[in-house]
Amino acid sequence: MSQNKIVMVQDKKIALVAHDNKKRDLLEWAMYNRDLLAHHEVYATGTTGETLGKQLGLKIKKLQSGPLGGDQQIGAKIVNNEIDFLIFFWDPLEPQPHDPDVKALLRMAVVWNIPIACNRATADFMISSPLMEGEYNRLLPDYNEYKTRNIDWGLKSGNSR
Repeated sequence: MSQNKIVMVQDKKIALVAHDNKKRDLLEWAMYNRDLLAHHEVYATGTTGETLGKQLGLKIKKLQSGPLGGDQQIGAKIVNNEIDFLIFFWDPLEPQPHDPDVKALLRMAVVWNIPIACNRATADFMISSPLMEGEYNRLLPDYNEYKTRNIDWGLKSGNSR
């Protein structure tokens, strides 16, 4: 499959998400990295965005709460190239009522080849990477082959309902 290049500009579009038991960890991480985050466009879901905005004094683009569609909003922004990477401190030990949405969000990040940090250590490595300081060419499979493939629907003429 051929590939396309998607240019991530110097000022990245970062989505911050955290499950309830991980919100404090994300807030501490964001406060520690406030000056780095200030150079980027930051999105966040629900109460995470509200709290981050107040505590950091930064403009946060707030979306719905995760269970109310915020995870899906971020997934849509990933598909539309409006998010460059995702920092999602999720709680693997607590069942989530919107678990299918969480799985879909993580899937979109992988399908569209954006970096994902699911814990503090990975987020530290990502935000401190030299790649954060300039443009980056993200390689993306050319999905046109997938979208234009011929599918045998198994329909015979005259049998429509």
